[in-house]
Amino acid sequence: MTKGSEIRLRVTSDHNLAEEWELTLVAQGLSPSLGRTRDGFVLSVPEEEVERALVGLSAYERENPRELRARDEPAEPPNLVAGASIAGIVLLFFFITVVWQPTSQWFERASADADRILFGELWRTVTALTLHANLAHALSNAIGITLFLGALSTILGPGLGSALVLLAGAGGNLANALVHGSAHISVGASTSVFGAVGMLGGLGLARRGRKKVPRRRAWVPVAAAFALLTMLGTGGERVDVLAHLFGFLFGGVLGLLFAFVTPRPPGLGIQWAFGSVAAAVLIYCWTLALG
Repeated sequence: MTKGSEIRLRVTSDHNLAEEWELTLVAQGLSPSLGRTRDGFVLSVPEEEVERALVGLSAYERENPRELRARDEPAEPPNLVAGASIAGIVLLFFFITVVWQPTSQWFERASADADRILFGELWRTVTALTLHANLAHALSNAIGITLFLGALSTILGPGLGSALVLLAGAGGNLANALVHGSAHISVGASTSVFGAVGMLGGLGLARRGRKKVPRRRAWVPVAAAFALLTMLGTGGERVDVLAHLFGFLFGGVLGLLFAFVTPRPPGLGIQWAFGSVAAAVLIYCWTLALG
């Protein structure tokens, strides 16, 4: 091998990571080159610089282990199986109360009535998520849960994802009641659905922030989530736009928070714990509503 020939040191599918490797070596006074092949982005250095380059890259990787592991993992498709399973369970509950009957015990005691919520009946912020005006209303929200909670389950896991979506929906209903501050009644899981949309946007923003992408590109997930809110959450009759907006905002904040708290989905035990807590909260709130 002749002096000056290039030696391949690293290969990655992440262009941003490859550029950081290159900058690390340039900062050491070396002469790296970055090329693209069928395998991904290839970092190479002249033969005489290999030893110094390996030392520099090893030091860089020791300082950024978590970030590097997260970047090297391929993106997973949305976990539609998990989302569909959760949607199926929720649908069974929806079918009990799919017809809007304001005078019925279900809607009288469990809808998101702003006056009653502010009076202290906070369980309504949860129970209202399971009430729907008609079958079409229930099915549309089930589809939203399948898609968005499925995608969220890929990132956070189904148990944690379900618990946070329930929390975002309840928080959105509470904020909606506080803003209206008068006779206002709403029902439906769409507040939670848009909570999941906002959460995906918040998680995407945090992930891109960790990758140190340009600021404009980092906001792409939030812009996409907001576009979904605008397209799906602001049209049609009897659509509670403010509830959708507050669910979206609560979800976005929770997404940003948990992106840093849990860079990886928690284990199976934690997933079962969060899922069980979410189910217990839902059952307890209905017990209070009908008690």
